[in-house]
Amino acid sequence: MRPRWIALLSASIAVLTGVMVWVAVGAGIGIGGGFPGMRGSDVESSEFTATAFFTVSPDGGLTPEPGERARRVWDELIRVTTVEFAASEIREYQVGDDADSDTLAYVASASDDPTKWAFAANLAYADDDDLLLSTLVHEYAHLLSLGEDDADPSAVECETEWTGSGCLLQDADLERFAQQFWSDYTDAPARDNVDSDVAWDFYRAHEDDFVSDYAATNASEDFAETFATYVIEPSGPRAGIIAEKFAFFDALPEYAGARERIRAEFGLG
Repeated sequence: MRPRWIALLSASIAVLTGVMVWVAVGAGIGIGGGFPGMRGSDVESSEFTATAFFTVSPDGGLTPEPGERARRVWDELIRVTTVEFAASEIREYQVGDDADSDTLAYVASASDDPTKWAFAANLAYADDDDLLLSTLVHEYAHLLSLGEDDADPSAVECETEWTGSGCLLQDADLERFAQQFWSDYTDAPARDNVDSDVAWDFYRAHEDDFVSDYAATNASEDFAETFATYVIEPSGPRAGIIAEKFAFFDALPEYAGARERIRAEFGLG
């Protein structure tokens, strides 16, 4: 989610911090959502509690029918991901409403099928269109990069990145991103870093390499933050490592195509 990510690795929860942060939660089972992240602040973020739960039908519909604000967030997610993708990959939709929490949304392994996802949203932020869109695109990047075909769930010790429930395959897009853009740093945070202070220090040492300080948390957050920026910001001259990261997505039809589709869908020019 954007502005804050949460990742559940096994039974522990790593909470992302910041004024706001995207949240992606990997449930430690199945293909759960990857690498935890922190952003911006040393004050621990508070989670929101889901208070309403919906089942996603094969056509992307919801049972029971949600209220107006919950429906709006789901409809915006459908616009970002396509109804086909959401219906195929997401089994559960959950919402809460907590303005005291800076958690906007998260994804976790679905309770009835660890190869599928549950998506949760904090309706307290549902009316901020820009924040909601960037959050949903960020989460979409995690869903795309941590699919069932991207990891070996039986693996315990990884030479690649750990997903929360197995090791990324060598040819997974996220693994190739990590190798290309993170392997040369001698001061990079640990693969599973969740410390915002560590991320901030790393960002300050390499500001030109990242689209945000949150992206400096770990390779997965960098992937999702960079993809969201790649999608939402208008095309224009870029230089250095960020330009190379954008070129990485340009070379992948799934991601480049998603950018064009989302920009057209939301009238981003």
